Amino acid sequence: MQTRSLVLASRSPRRIDLLRRIGRDPIVDPADIDESMMNGESAIDYVRRLSREKATTVLARHGDVVVLGADTCVELDGVVYGQPADTDEARRTLRALSGRTHNVHTAVTVTSLTAARTIVESARVSLQPLGDALIDWYLGTGEPFGKAGAYAIQGHGAVLVTGVRGLMSGVIGLPLGPVAALLAEFGV
Repeated sequence: MQTRSLVLASRSPRRIDLLRRIGRDPIVDPADIDESMMNGESAIDYVRRLSREKATTVLARHGDVVVLGADTCVELDGVVYGQPADTDEARRTLRALSGRTHNVHTAVTVTSLTAARTIVESARVSLQPLGDALIDWYLGTGEPFGKAGAYAIQGHGAVLVTGVRGLMSGVIGLPLGPVAALLAEFGV
């Protein structure tokens, strides 16, 4: 199916697995860019910018390939919750999301030497009220680290979730249907 080389501008095992589920076996080349949020930047503009920067940074290192860059963030009441730096930040994030419904935004940019397209998929995720014992248990799994919003819906974090409106694959980090269509447009 794949006719051009696809480079994934990420080392995320979840994104690699999701791409393999749709028959793509990407070359992995993480962009390693500054992921700081700009003042006044909305959550959607933030993930859109990062997905573009990741894709264009990696494209510059390769030649005639197709590069996929993606970024996911969790947003509640205009506050963006990225990957927690430590246990205390993970605990604060989980407490903030406890018993509430938040947005998960995933932006995907696909680029080549001749074209670029960016899409954004958003989902609404509801978490149950999280008591200290459940938060302590979940932190003990080690899973909250490296995950936007300090949880992984595809892992142990599924026990925290009471509902999802939107694409589950988008919450995990790559909205598969839209991504497959986008890659097909680029001949990948």
